[in-house]
Amino acid sequence: METPRTHAVDGAVRRIRVAILGCSGSIGAQTLDVCRKHADKLEVVALSVNTSLDFLVKAAADFRPKRVAVADERLKGDARIADLPGDCSVRFGERAVSEIGVEDDVDVVVVALVGAVGVWSCVRALEAGKRVGLANKESLVIAGDLIMPLSRRSGELIPIDSEHSAIFQCYRGEDPAEAHAIWLTCSGGPFYGRSRAELEKVTPADALAHPTWNMGAKITVDSATLMNKGLECLEAHHLFNVDMDFINVVVQRQSKIHSMVEYCDGSVMAHLGASDMRIPIQYALSYPQRWGTPCPRLDFRQLGSLDFGAPDTEAFPCLALALEAGKVGRTMPCAMNAANEVAVSSFLAGCCGFTDIDRTVAHVMERHEPERVESLDQLWLIDRWAREEARAFVASRR
Repeated sequence: METPRTHAVDGAVRRIRVAILGCSGSIGAQTLDVCRKHADKLEVVALSVNTSLDFLVKAAADFRPKRVAVADERLKGDARIADLPGDCSVRFGERAVSEIGVEDDVDVVVVALVGAVGVWSCVRALEAGKRVGLANKESLVIAGDLIMPLSRRSGELIPIDSEHSAIFQCYRGEDPAEAHAIWLTCSGGPFYGRSRAELEKVTPADALAHPTWNMGAKITVDSATLMNKGLECLEAHHLFNVDMDFINVVVQRQSKIHSMVEYCDGSVMAHLGASDMRIPIQYALSYPQRWGTPCPRLDFRQLGSLDFGAPDTEAFPCLALALEAGKVGRTMPCAMNAANEVAVSSFLAGCCGFTDIDRTVAHVMERHEPERVESLDQLWLIDRWAREEARAFVASRR
């Protein structure tokens, strides 16, 4: 399904109607930036947050959505709810978040939720026949075996991750059967070149200092451990229907090459541009059209150089663990992802060290007996088991 990018109504052009799930996070806020820049083309009709009511009230005042959802039901009685526009309906609970994007007045759902909670919203939007701009890695990591067949039957899935948007664009107009390999680029994170011994001592503040990208805390830590790149390999495996071995990870420190596709004749298509997530966000909204850039352009005369390197999977085992989970398949990626979420949260809270993240993931993967993916209910049970196992392991190391 290819959703029309403009809609004629009585001779006039109707704006594309957008629901943004997780509007207060890094991707959600930048999606609002794109909607603000292209207000003549985009209309925000629904917004959700987890707990960020102040952000939601301001965004609702700016964009006048028809409805909003707050995932945390404890905020039902919060006085700030009264500050929402009078014509804006408000719903509460995680189920409400997935429901605000499936109504008839939505064309595109941007799933900018962090973690496993984004899976259900992605599924619901696709079932409703919507275009999904997917910025939630866990949807495909956990449930790619269910989501990709669904996206081919109903709805449309456009990746928002910069790497997957790049690959998507490098494939455009080409025969995928003629592709030889995907080159998935990696910034290397803030600890590129450090030894395992040095990594034992890093702090959450160190890990959150990413050299090129402005992202949320969880994704930034994943970038520091290289788990983020492992998750992206799993995403690419599902999105582009390729084997894990078809995907090569290459460190590109400047983050100006966002990924590449190499073809059978030796030609390599690369997507280059500024390190700004508003570019892939906008492309997911505008596809198959291209609109005016939402950010400053990259001047290649001032770039200087492009450097490449191989990832160090001995110092950063999370990448190897994620690749192993992808090769094992079945429910192993679900268990791996849940363990990682618990470990990252524990690290940010000061409950474990940086290198305990990969130790926790490895422990849970060793304990998990993978099953064929059958349903979301099955995946939720495995997710819950893996989280409990990970919490117990983290507690045992204190």
